[in-house]
Amino acid sequence: MARSALTGTRVRERRLLIGMKQADLARAVEISPAYLNLIEHNRRRVGAELLAALARVLGVEEAALAEGAESALFEGLREAAAGMAGGEAAPEVVRIEEFVGRFPGWAALLAAAQARIGTLERTVEALSERMAHDPFLFASLHEVVSAATSVRSTAAILAETEEIDPEWRARFHRNVYEDSIRLSDAAAALVAYLDATKESETGLSSPQEEVEAWLEKSDYHLAALERTHPPPGDALIAGVPELASGAARKLALAHIARYRADAVALPLDGFRRALEAAGPDPAALAQATGAGLARVFRRLATLPEGMGPPVGLVACDASGTLTFRRPAPGFALPRHGAACPLWPLYEALARPMVPIRSAVEMAGRVPQRFLTYAFSEPRHPGGFDGPQVVEAQMLILPAPEERGGERPIGPSCRICPRGGCAARREPSILSEEG
Repeated sequence: MARSALTGTRVRERRLLIGMKQADLARAVEISPAYLNLIEHNRRRVGAELLAALARVLGVEEAALAEGAESALFEGLREAAAGMAGGEAAPEVVRIEEFVGRFPGWAALLAAAQARIGTLERTVEALSERMAHDPFLFASLHEVVSAATSVRSTAAILAETEEIDPEWRARFHRNVYEDSIRLSDAAAALVAYLDATKESETGLSSPQEEVEAWLEKSDYHLAALERTHPPPGDALIAGVPELASGAARKLALAHIARYRADAVALPLDGFRRALEAAGPDPAALAQATGAGLARVFRRLATLPEGMGPPVGLVACDASGTLTFRRPAPGFALPRHGAACPLWPLYEALARPMVPIRSAVEMAGRVPQRFLTYAFSEPRHPGGFDGPQVVEAQMLILPAPEERGGERPIGPSCRICPRGGCAARREPSILSEEG
């Protein structure tokens, strides 16, 4: 256990708190009062056995003496020091413990300020990503700007043109009236979307998050859609509190339609048998069922609890914007398209119809290793006469136990500045002939 230079100070504070004399404590732990006095003034380091004896006599945990309640202050102050630019005014990091011991109030104030700064930075980052990637917000802003521009141009014609035919003047007036209603409706919808009251009631901030919250309640498995004759989509989402906005309900209906198509193509009973025979490997399942990889990904991510391993699934469009997120236990997914855990997804996006398998190791106190399977393909949601849409999906599975010292191939990823994970690449999950 790590013991800081302030262990002696904590011993003295605890002794005085319980009203014990220095000589009595020294006798109880079988050291001299003079030596204990040196310890209490941080002139001597405390060994493991002596620390355990002092903690037992003082009636506290060893960690309380070794690390103290101010350990969080140390981390906060170190973060504050790391955030400063180097130079003559750079703080003395090696004297943080001394500063905390001598000025605990100021140390707590600085640590709290640093925590507040970190919270605000994360909030600004989240809002910036939301402004950049939220399709509903972007469409609402575009509608407001479009309506305002239309009103302005029509009003300019009426104000700057002296002689206008009465029939055309009436048309312009009608256009101003209709565009002003459109502007008013768009602005009202935007305000309602950003309304803090609504956000506090639902705990959500975007239509996609509302859909994710709805799916999370059922663990992403919609049992009603597995039936031979499922209920209509409108009935499934009627009265669902998580789907508070019209945009969220529209996204939910699109998800229901796709889920139902997957369930018809890969019925649950047959897919269960294939899973028991082939295991969760998506390439083997695709070969056994004759389904496409992307559909196998989605079916694995919608299995009822206990039928298969815990999986995650994330999808993005051609711009890299995330359109679906099902987090896997231990595998943190960013809210929007950024960070190296998603690198296999973007690699597949750049290589349509080529399946990609990568090992991703998530850093932490206990590093966790995952296998990710990524695949992208073109779609024609509007039929073959409509535009082509490219979508990429990435399936996330817990990696099996390593055998024979096998490790992922390739160097650790250095894209993410936070260093939250390490992504290593492996060969494609299918051969060139497959």
